[in-house]
Amino acid sequence: MALEPFKTSAPLTLGVELELQLVNLSNFDLTDASSDMLHLLNRKSFPGNVTPEVTESMIEINTGIHTSHAGLLDQLNLIRDTLVRAGDTLNIGICGGGTHPFQHWSERKIFTKPRFKEVSAIYGYLIKQFTVFGQHIHVGCASGDDALFLLHALNRYVPHFIALSASSPYFQGVDTQFNSARLNSVFAFPLSGRAPFILRWADFEDTYFSKMEATGIVKSMKDFYWDIRPKPEYGTIELRVCDTPLTVERAAALACYLQALCRYLLMGSDAPPCEDDYLVYNYNRFQACRFGLDGTLVHPKSHETLSLREDILATLRHIGPHAEALGGMEALEHLYPIVHEGSDASYLRARYAEGGSLESLVDAALGRFRNS
Repeated sequence: MALEPFKTSAPLTLGVELELQLVNLSNFDLTDASSDMLHLLNRKSFPGNVTPEVTESMIEINTGIHTSHAGLLDQLNLIRDTLVRAGDTLNIGICGGGTHPFQHWSERKIFTKPRFKEVSAIYGYLIKQFTVFGQHIHVGCASGDDALFLLHALNRYVPHFIALSASSPYFQGVDTQFNSARLNSVFAFPLSGRAPFILRWADFEDTYFSKMEATGIVKSMKDFYWDIRPKPEYGTIELRVCDTPLTVERAAALACYLQALCRYLLMGSDAPPCEDDYLVYNYNRFQACRFGLDGTLVHPKSHETLSLREDILATLRHIGPHAEALGGMEALEHLYPIVHEGSDASYLRARYAEGGSLESLVDAALGRFRNS
């Protein structure tokens, strides 16, 4: 099957996907309730799109296409309110967070859908361990060449999104000492990580994808679990490294940070990407996962060691005019306090210290999603 032609989209338009946890309100563990939730939500008008995820303790919501922060946040608020009401009807809690802090992957059930059954047969227990929760952000691109340029130009900023969205410090009942433990589950897949360094869509389509398809390893772009991947059927790039935040406000702010950053890069405000940028990519990504905002980076061009926190603050200042032009200054104003005060991972650790149990931590996450 040939790769779909790259569909032209209005540049810098936005769409957001959020994978959300379904929680048993009696014991605060995950519950296999996605079928009931989807059945209820499909009976009424939903202000976006809602679909099953690979295990029955998850759902995914998708927004429409947006151009500015205000419209995106309005829709996310409507989606949140609709989900909370549906959860109340079914006595199911709904929250964000990149991992559930104490669920056991072996207890999860694969959702009955042909693709999920197929990937389960291929990847075995890794699929149940994939009961982790991420935010994916789509940015519209005028061409496949623009998509590949942005995909690679963003490589040095990937740690920003990991650190700002980090909300998965606990996993399988322990503090992992990572701020984003979720990505360790993603990295286990053989087609995860970074995309190959190709800047022309014709080369990507006719050479790389055709060769990969000929091996029998891949059938479509869905088979790649890259940190950023092109989505030709939508005409977008898709950033996939973010944990699902605890609030929809943070989800909207992260999306508009990416939008402003893409405008900044498309206008030639940064040095163009090259293959050697990736020499430091895995190190920088690890630093963001492990230490969050307290991590360090090696700049891919100068090889200077930088504070991740200070690099984010400098970038927020640089892209301010671009955010303003896109109607996204409120998003940047949401992010500044995170850099100074800490991410959702810090919030969850503080709640655990106060409550003394992982159940109290889940309860806090449920309240934060409901009342965000």
